[in-house]
Amino acid sequence: MTELTTPEAVVDALQRLYQEAADALGDALALYLRHGTPPTAEDRASGRFCYPELRITYAPDGPPPPVSRAFGKMSQPGIYVSTFTQPEFFRGYLLEQLVPLMRDYEVTVEVTRSTSEIPYPYVWDQTQAAGLENISPAELARWFPAPDLEHIGDELADGEIHKVGETRPLAVFDGPRVDFSLKRLAHYCGTPIDAFQKYVLFTNYHRYVDAFSEWALTQIGDSGAYESLVIPGNVVIDEPDEGSRAAIASAPWRSYQMPAYHLVGKEGSGITLVNIGVGPSNAKTITDHLAVLRPECWIMVGHCGGLRHSQAIGDYVLAHAYLREDHVLDSVLPPEIPVPALAEIQLALHDATADITGESGAALKKRLRTGTVVTTDDRNWELRFTESALRFNKSRAIAIDMESATIAANGFRLRVPYGVLLCVSDKPLHGEIKLPGAANRFYERAIGEHIRIGIQTLQRLAADKQTKLHSRKLRAFDEPPFR
Repeated sequence: MTELTTPEAVVDALQRLYQEAADALGDALALYLRHGTPPTAEDRASGRFCYPELRITYAPDGPPPPVSRAFGKMSQPGIYVSTFTQPEFFRGYLLEQLVPLMRDYEVTVEVTRSTSEIPYPYVWDQTQAAGLENISPAELARWFPAPDLEHIGDELADGEIHKVGETRPLAVFDGPRVDFSLKRLAHYCGTPIDAFQKYVLFTNYHRYVDAFSEWALTQIGDSGAYESLVIPGNVVIDEPDEGSRAAIASAPWRSYQMPAYHLVGKEGSGITLVNIGVGPSNAKTITDHLAVLRPECWIMVGHCGGLRHSQAIGDYVLAHAYLREDHVLDSVLPPEIPVPALAEIQLALHDATADITGESGAALKKRLRTGTVVTTDDRNWELRFTESALRFNKSRAIAIDMESATIAANGFRLRVPYGVLLCVSDKPLHGEIKLPGAANRFYERAIGEHIRIGIQTLQRLAADKQTKLHSRKLRAFDEPPFR
């Protein structure tokens, strides 16, 4: 175990131990492939394949100082411990947490090997053992550490309370949980994890992807803010030319359940757009995994059914509250738990709408309405109108969709700031249902404007260095020091 005195030295030590373990596991896999020689019991017992562990001991003479920031603080004395994966990839995040902790508190910081082994699929790409894919996972699991779902979970994120005397967690997610999600992100989205940016847009229509990609091509290298566009299949466009649009059109996005498009900025300051498809299940799936990247925020831009007679097709809905009938999070975040609106994001969405539409005052108020959004898991809710109407009436809901409340609720649950701006595409309660001709005309008119509002919202948040996105509203009283 090594005691360290600077945040940079801590991350370096974590990376060194992680790389040693990953290399040892990769070498063992290669040896097994070439000669059929598995690792020995001593190899496993020695911790050669284990994640690095960060241990911070805080034993003040008096009570902890009343620091008001949302993270990077100690609420009580104790020993705080977490395992970490790929520390170099997470260097910026780790330094953001360690700097205030090591500056403002008298702590002892140590790095050592943990007892938690890195599962072999998580270093697969780092090995040169081509041909391992021809060996069955069951055979590899006989000799090598494999994913164990018993040790991968979100109990901490879901409010697990730790007893007096126990070591306490440093972070919401540990190494195995992060690695699990990193692999899932690459699988679902079709791009490498290092392409993901800190500011995330979700949509449920591919036409938004077309509009985003078209705009992104005009931004690369123009102002210096963005360096490249990474699209499914790990196609990288860093010098747009006449063939760029053809490259985007021919990218294998159909091969991925939730394809991602990344406008890459310096140090991850760009924008990631993910087409999550339709429904709360996809919304939960992608946010479960994206949360391990600790993005600055995520925002939903999609379509909704307007529930008020005064709304018009093309109007916007800025969600301030949610009637959660999506049900996918009920067991871990019961529907009676409030999901608050976050002022910084609400203001940015409002101001970006005003700027992009060119409307203000009464004109903007007529076009942009705030209120409660219903999120349902039943796309044919209209066929149960008698049952639904009373709840809609009681909730004062102004719009209905299938993803927004899930996006917001999982952001609240996993401590990632969130926001939702929807566009009214039909009014099913008032006879204006979505039909092919009218829908296409709406899409052609509205999508370009809507996606630009989402983009500008994220740009405003990224540019405002004083904006504290990681709101204290997202923190529990018994919370890990890391955000």
